[in-house]
Amino acid sequence: MSEQSEYRVLARKYRPLRFADLIGQEPMVRTLSNAFASGRIAQAYMLTGVRGVGKTTTARILARALNYKTESVDEPNILLETEGEHCRAIIEGRHVDVIEMDAASHTGIDDIREIIESVQYAPALARYKVYIIDEVHMLSRSAFNGLLKTLEEPPAHLKFIFATTEIRKVPITVLSRCQRFDLRRIEAGEMVEHLKKITEAEKAEAEDEALGMIARASEGSVRDALSILDQAIAHADGKVMAEGIRSMLGLADRARVIDLFEHVMSGNIAAALSEMKSQYDIGADPYVVLTDLADFIHYVTRLKYAGSAEGAALAGNSAAFSEAERVRGSEFAEKLSVRVLGRAWQFLLKGLAEVRSSERALAAADMVLVRLTHAADLPSHEELVRMASEGGKPDAPQPAASGAPASAVSASSETRHAPVSAAPVNASVAFAPRNDVPGDMSGASEPVPRAGRAENAVPKPQPQPAVSDAGEPPLVLKGFEDLIFLAEDKRDIRVKLFLRRNVRLVSFKSGTLEFNLVGDPPREILQHAKERLETWTRLRWNFIISDKEGLPTIEEIEHAEKSSQIEKARSHPTVKAVLEAFEGARIVDVRIREKAEEGLAPADEDTAEDMPADGGNLDDFFE
Repeated sequence: MSEQSEYRVLARKYRPLRFADLIGQEPMVRTLSNAFASGRIAQAYMLTGVRGVGKTTTARILARALNYKTESVDEPNILLETEGEHCRAIIEGRHVDVIEMDAASHTGIDDIREIIESVQYAPALARYKVYIIDEVHMLSRSAFNGLLKTLEEPPAHLKFIFATTEIRKVPITVLSRCQRFDLRRIEAGEMVEHLKKITEAEKAEAEDEALGMIARASEGSVRDALSILDQAIAHADGKVMAEGIRSMLGLADRARVIDLFEHVMSGNIAAALSEMKSQYDIGADPYVVLTDLADFIHYVTRLKYAGSAEGAALAGNSAAFSEAERVRGSEFAEKLSVRVLGRAWQFLLKGLAEVRSSERALAAADMVLVRLTHAADLPSHEELVRMASEGGKPDAPQPAASGAPASAVSASSETRHAPVSAAPVNASVAFAPRNDVPGDMSGASEPVPRAGRAENAVPKPQPQPAVSDAGEPPLVLKGFEDLIFLAEDKRDIRVKLFLRRNVRLVSFKSGTLEFNLVGDPPREILQHAKERLETWTRLRWNFIISDKEGLPTIEEIEHAEKSSQIEKARSHPTVKAVLEAFEGARIVDVRIREKAEEGLAPADEDTAEDMPADGGNLDDFFE
């Protein structure tokens, strides 16, 4: 019983006593060392970071350094080579001049008033009276305000040390009066080395893979890592094994996660679902499995931007990854495109939220895998363009060879949308609450087409057959609008959006396009557009980027027209009455009734005849 009562958990037993014992916080230690050496000791310190990185421990070490006193040293000292006169009492939290307060349970102005009243008295034993306030962001507004004056002009014998996990909740007036230190998360490699030292000190056996799993699960928190290690030693009777860690924490086998990744990238839905069910049956949490899958995708993506020698450093600390993960991760990085990996990451981000909120986690995870594996079979963008231009079908996806995942290429969803057709023939004003769609319609990403009028309408060029005969005559375009209609007919959304958004026309003739380039189009779009036009028209095209001032882009013209219509509608008495009657309403669209073209008569012919062609007068519509 005596031995059990004296047992201390690892997080307390191996709590650092000196700055030299801290891991991963070298920038803070260097700054404090220089400050103490030059006598530039601040009046207040703010320590911030995630849970378990050592904020309270650092505060106690700092209080010890401020009050350090031995037979040979009687000044603030950062080294703390030997235990000083006040060190033991400060470390154990029982020194009369080092007062620790938890702001979570002392939030009010009355608690701060006690501090303010006591700071005028000199310390009883130590050099400085030190107040350590943990979770300082929990203080009320009045408590912060009451502390400000003392914090700005404290007595010479007073020091404040604050600790918080929510630095954004601390008023800027308080932050500006403190020297701030951001304690960073501990890297997985450093954490593994730290855990190795502790297992050796505890005379326990531990696999490197098991320690890597603990380091990942702790997410940079030393306290969490030591708590898991403490539990693992008890769970496995002194032998910390990877299988025991998986069972204890409900983790997935990382090697099997890689197998799941391979099934997903190959588009093998049945194998992916079977693998997920198999891992679930042995105790793995579906959310954890998908999280590990996302981590591996992130790892492979970062490896793609580094060679084998630099891969471990760029993709994270290699100590946290097994040899199988590093080898297979490099293989996937060579075979998969960034577009595939990015699309898989986006699917998983959305899917993780669904699994977390679902009462049936396995079913939700299965549906995420179905969507993810289905996306691997999508045709590439080039295949879609070829299908649209040649009237063929995209190549069927070939199954990946064993051990070689399919390198699927993302297809833009925009290419599957039907083009916007003719303009409306009736006039109407649409209203929506202001808090529904922020901003003005003129800033919308996809503007509504201009109302079609007979005198301004430009006929679309007739779709031409694919090039099959060198003797077939070229397609001659009469205007710039024909070029846009052609891209629309050929279902090439990239060329269409480029011509609408990024081209300010200077001059046009079939085969030559002179323009100003605006916006930030993709680097390869000019070459892509040129190649597409030459294929469609059977002409050699010359793109000239001119210094001359060009016309506004098609989208700019449409935005201006729509803004003008909205302003005219807003000044109409009937519209004003509607806006006043419905608080928060706003105009989102205006459409002008006109006589229908191509022999289609309007519902009210007299009203349509009275409507002005320029749409500037809305009175007839509202009468």
